[in-house]
Amino acid sequence: MHLASLELRDFRRYVHADLELGPGVTVLEGANGAGKTTILEAAAWVALGRSFRGVPDATLVRDGAETAVVRAAVRSGSDGVGRHQTLDAELRRAGRNRVLVNGHALARARDRLDLLRVTIFTPDDLALVKGGPAGRREYLDDLLGFLAARYDAARADYEKVLRHRNALLKGGLRGADAQHTLEVFDEQLARAGAELVRGRLRLVGRLEAHLGAAYAALAGRPAEVAGRYEADWAPDGIDPDDAEAVLRDALVALHRREVERGVTLAGPHRDEWRILLDGMDARTHASQGEQRCLALALRLGGHAVGRETIGAAPVLLLDDVFSELDPTRADALAAALPAGQTLITTATTIPTAVRPERHLRVEAGRVLAGAA
Repeated sequence: MHLASLELRDFRRYVHADLELGPGVTVLEGANGAGKTTILEAAAWVALGRSFRGVPDATLVRDGAETAVVRAAVRSGSDGVGRHQTLDAELRRAGRNRVLVNGHALARARDRLDLLRVTIFTPDDLALVKGGPAGRREYLDDLLGFLAARYDAARADYEKVLRHRNALLKGGLRGADAQHTLEVFDEQLARAGAELVRGRLRLVGRLEAHLGAAYAALAGRPAEVAGRYEADWAPDGIDPDDAEAVLRDALVALHRREVERGVTLAGPHRDEWRILLDGMDARTHASQGEQRCLALALRLGGHAVGRETIGAAPVLLLDDVFSELDPTRADALAAALPAGQTLITTATTIPTAVRPERHLRVEAGRVLAGAA
């Protein structure tokens, strides 16, 4: 699949931009603050229905306007023209957005994934390795949702029950009715949580087949890259078949402490996926260069798993990634990029191994055809 065209109106700083895109590599070059990342943000919005920068849709509407428009055409098929689909979205500063796919109202948010899928690289990806466990949990859960609808549903169910359960615990659990409600929440949380954990464990296994190869290509040396999934509620390890019962028992055993603290103390929202480089915890023992290679390997590994699952390459969006790398690693990343459509933003030069189909200049919210 590839994004054939992208039109923006009153999106961020753009009054109007209209891009025709080919199935290969497009480079968007410009100074910092020119609006390069906004193009990637709009492309990702087509697939995700949200900004990958984590901001509300209302902030995407240009100052002085009440609505922003994103229009996209997507082509898919072995020859790139086998199927043509469109998305028309009106993002509103106040009220609900209006989204049409192929001229019809979007029935389910997940239907976007039938239109377009993306893999996003940003300089902030270093936090996947260097930061705390929350970022790694989010990485796994986002990729799971990308791969299968049931994990999206399990994640949503889990987060909903967790909010209600925490609210109940904060209230002090007064009376028999509250105790009964907690027991109901225990069952629901264990059921959704176990489904999410089973998905994470399967995904971790699939990723490991790709991480070592990707890291070796980027770092220029072979290395053992592995992950260790850890859960306090299952200190002896997790048997996927018993995960629901073990999690439920842990929740029951923690009731008193949870009431004292007013928060749920067991479940996948507290688990850790520890990334190991040559047997050592990469968060604490890897150099920053090694950590950056691992972060890139995580994105490349996730992209490979996605391609295996859906039978098509997601669109690669690389936001100013090369500027964060030394020349050797930048060349290695360029050589390791998989085939398919790639949009690259840069404020500097790009490696010679990158052969763009189109090279555009971005200046102050305008996209200019052609760059030197």
